[in-house]
Amino acid sequence: MLRFLVRRSLGAIVIILLISAITFFCFFALPSEPAQLACGKNCGPDAIALINKNLGLDEPVPVQYWHYLVGIFAGRDFEVGHCPAPCFGYSFTNSQPVWETIMDRYPTTLSLAVGGAAVFLLIGVGIGMIAAARRGTFTDKFFSSLSLIGNSLQIYFVGVIALWLLVDSWGLIDRPEYYPITENPAKWFSGLLLPWLVLSIIFIANYSRMTRSQMVEQLSEEHVRTARAKGMSGRTVFFRYAWRGAIAPIVTIVGIDLGSLFGGAMITEFTFTLHGLGRLAVESVTEKDLPMLMGVMLFSCTAIVIANIIVDALYAVIDPRVRLA
Repeated sequence: MLRFLVRRSLGAIVIILLISAITFFCFFALPSEPAQLACGKNCGPDAIALINKNLGLDEPVPVQYWHYLVGIFAGRDFEVGHCPAPCFGYSFTNSQPVWETIMDRYPTTLSLAVGGAAVFLLIGVGIGMIAAARRGTFTDKFFSSLSLIGNSLQIYFVGVIALWLLVDSWGLIDRPEYYPITENPAKWFSGLLLPWLVLSIIFIANYSRMTRSQMVEQLSEEHVRTARAKGMSGRTVFFRYAWRGAIAPIVTIVGIDLGSLFGGAMITEFTFTLHGLGRLAVESVTEKDLPMLMGVMLFSCTAIVIANIIVDALYAVIDPRVRLA
């Protein structure tokens, strides 16, 4: 198991370094110069030269990339002051450290993504298991029809309708707002409940159909039929044998869907006016705040890679053949 995790971790480090290099060099592939973007339209040559010196932009690009990597792990000294590790530079918009802004926004996105994943796994997998247990009945057909409808919906459409009906018209749910879970867990839950439901609606449809198909396949396997022939109860066969075989592919798909979950969180943040990383990334593009955009991209990619390592570890625990391969 340890060797398996070491291999996955080394591969993750290589991927993160490649992402950082591609992101950094794309920074300099843009038609506008970074110093010009930082200074604004009404900026003279002397001011641009001073910004280049203060931000270290007057050095060769490979040297700047090296300083950027070193700054992430050891901090970095600018003419304007010291940037402690992890240093992603300073924002062009408000001159604040990029890392501080990311840490201020990240809890919102993390809460939204983790809560949404918990909702769609709980509901989606649960519906799929019920449909598989009642295969061919009205319940199975009803849930299959609902999954097709849910798969055709979009977050921005469902979010607006949900706000109008559940919040403005009926007043059943509080208007979505982020509260730190450490300060008020009840408000944290109630403030994100509607965004969780909206974010998870498409994933619920996918996971219910996938769980049903996997459970139906597992219930027809030879070892399951053998367990039934030995006189084991239907509940034991269903959960001990069929469910364990069906969960491994679901865990794999969760790892693949992490990137899609972040994209869905970005749309959800805009729909419900939540200030998370997705909204910050779009604001950085609009304001041409390249250091902030680079920091958000690198941080988000690193978080997704780490989450995939955790998913791989869970998959290896479920299926020992993976870590022995």
